Amino acid sequence: MNETPEQPAAATKAAAKKAVTKKVTAQKAVAKKAATKKTVAKKAAAKEAAPAKKTAATTAKKTAARTTAAKQTATKQTAAKQTAARQTAAKKTAPKKTAAKQAAPKAPAKKAPARKPESRVAMVRRARRINRELAELYPYAHPELDFTNPFELLVATVLSAQTTDLRVNQTTPRLFAVCPTPEDMAAMDPERLEELIRPTGFFRAKTKSLLGLSAALRDRFGGEVPGRLEDLVTLPGVGRKTANVVLGNAFGVPGITVDTHFGRLARRFGWTTAEDAEKVEADVAEIFPKSEWTMLSHRVVFHGRRVCHSRKPACGACPIAPLCPAYGEGETDPEKAKKLLKYELGGQPGQRLKPPAGYPGQPAPPMAPPVAAS
Repeated sequence: MNETPEQPAAATKAAAKKAVTKKVTAQKAVAKKAATKKTVAKKAAAKEAAPAKKTAATTAKKTAARTTAAKQTATKQTAAKQTAARQTAAKKTAPKKTAAKQAAPKAPAKKAPARKPESRVAMVRRARRINRELAELYPYAHPELDFTNPFELLVATVLSAQTTDLRVNQTTPRLFAVCPTPEDMAAMDPERLEELIRPTGFFRAKTKSLLGLSAALRDRFGGEVPGRLEDLVTLPGVGRKTANVVLGNAFGVPGITVDTHFGRLARRFGWTTAEDAEKVEADVAEIFPKSEWTMLSHRVVFHGRRVCHSRKPACGACPIAPLCPAYGEGETDPEKAKKLLKYELGGQPGQRLKPPAGYPGQPAPPMAPPVAAS
């Protein structure tokens, strides 16, 4: 069949359109292939970067953990060094103990029950109640030195320094049998007087005092013991305590006798904090009426000798324990405390060879005669 002139032109257009389409398709294929390559490259890069990031994070965590551990170790080491230093310092300052003391378990310390702060008025009321309680406990309280006149009491009180009243009472019968008056004593040979009072201890110093006070009584007071404090304290060997003993018990002049027992109990009872005897006397004198001073002294001394001992008070057997701020310093078990009681409260002889009427205990035994040398 013969072609018309329009047929070649249409064929050319179709071929050109087909070529363009093919070219576009080829370009799209190239672009798609390039995009695919780019995506694959990104994924590959991401895969390669992921382990690196993970490694960096892990490394950072490990580094932080090591830093924290190092800080904790340093803190522990510093604390250990400080503890060791404190222990070393404590060992240096602590007193050395024997092996026996270190091995022995320590008994728990007994503490006194806590008390509220006490006003002055409350303390005075409590102190006077203690005095009333002691009066009921010791209605027979008395001076525990044997005497029949002021001179004998003065001499016995001087001899009682640094010894017991019992030892003095066992010594004075022989002494007063030889020298019953100041004139007789002033005229005694010192060596003979020393021998008579030797059992009381410190006999040389006491001999000097007795000879001096006897001569003073003979020369200045007509052989009589004066009844005034200001006169008594001028005698050799006589202080306020001795003067108050003589005035209160031989002349009826009220006085507070501050011996070791009285001072100890006055502090335990909270009446004073003073150690000086005159200050203790002044503090206690402000609490009690003057009419009570002499008997108060006897009651407190009685209690100190029988119950409220220096080293181990019998707290568990003390009738005035509820009134005492120092309760608990001694034995609080009632049965054990009873075994600590002395003199008539403990079923033992008293200190006087001739106790006054009404004393419920046994008289003290006289001094045993010296054994003759064979």
